[in-house]
Amino acid sequence: MKIGCVREIKAQEFRVGMTPGAVQEAVAHGHEVLIEAGAGVGSGYADEDYYAAGARLMPDAAAVFAEAAMIVKVKEPQAVERAMLRPGQILFTYLHLAPDPDQTRDLIASGATCIAYETVTAPGGGLPLLAPMSEVAGKLAPQMGAWTLQKANGGRGVLLGGVPGVAPARVVVIGGGVVGTHAARVAAGMGADVTVLDRSLPRLRQLDDLYGGQFRTAYASKATTEDLVYAADMVIGAVLIPGAAAPKLITRSMLGHMKAGSVIVDVAIDQGGCTETSCATTHQDPIYEVDGVLHYCVANMPGAVARTSTQALGNATLPFLLALAGKGWKRACAEDPHLLNGLNVHAGQITYPAVGEALGLPYITGADALAM
Repeated sequence: MKIGCVREIKAQEFRVGMTPGAVQEAVAHGHEVLIEAGAGVGSGYADEDYYAAGARLMPDAAAVFAEAAMIVKVKEPQAVERAMLRPGQILFTYLHLAPDPDQTRDLIASGATCIAYETVTAPGGGLPLLAPMSEVAGKLAPQMGAWTLQKANGGRGVLLGGVPGVAPARVVVIGGGVVGTHAARVAAGMGADVTVLDRSLPRLRQLDDLYGGQFRTAYASKATTEDLVYAADMVIGAVLIPGAAAPKLITRSMLGHMKAGSVIVDVAIDQGGCTETSCATTHQDPIYEVDGVLHYCVANMPGAVARTSTQALGNATLPFLLALAGKGWKRACAEDPHLLNGLNVHAGQITYPAVGEALGLPYITGADALAM
């Protein structure tokens, strides 16, 4: 199969869909890889690295889209990229369709087969292609929140870890999954007073068993959430419902009760955010203020550490990429129900129910798509 990888064009996105190592693996399996010139520069990979790995360098994205049977990316295709997709072409990337009706409609119109990293599942549970970036984003969230808390950036001027005789910052992490766990570990490691909120008692017990000496846990009832959020210096939103829009757990009315200059880091922004006042921002202009509360809502946080993120993502996606290229999407998905869960759009139809429900659009199941 001809596999194409293009340079990411979303603002401040420096990751790339394939490393030279992934190219070498694909070529060894008999595939041809087309790489847009300059695609890997943001992650520290030169065109020469891809050429040495066996890739064919292409002058621009249009040339890659025109020739490749499968496009491998990192972020959701932008409008100009969606216009280059064609019926029967495979798109393998993060999509996050639930809060994005424009992208969804364009992908439906393209006729392409679109497989989303974030809804591929694993035999033991979890989301193996989302997990690496969730780990990165979770570890970055306290770091970015600590920077936002600095007075020069509009924050309260609170040092996350405090100093002897001065209390540390209070950090509340909403969600005890991959993002939340890594965020809590890093924030606690920086010396903050950390509490993780979740509605799963088994998960809270697990976190207590593993990290009871590092941070506290609490059941995310409405009253408890409000009490902790109002007292917090930093709130990290780490809630995920696979493929669906994030629930709005912090309302606009709650902001008025929060500390002036406190910070919300909404890692759930790719799925629409878990705060009513969350709007996606970029690394170039990451912060805005609503009712005295600073919001950090960068939609591609892992792009700030592009080389680490690219390598971590590439390690996770490579087996699935090789399966799709070697077997074709239909056989690969028929043989692997977890990969089938990644199928979000096919031949003009939504094939992931949570996306259709979130957008109020008709949908079929992945099994229906296999039968077409």
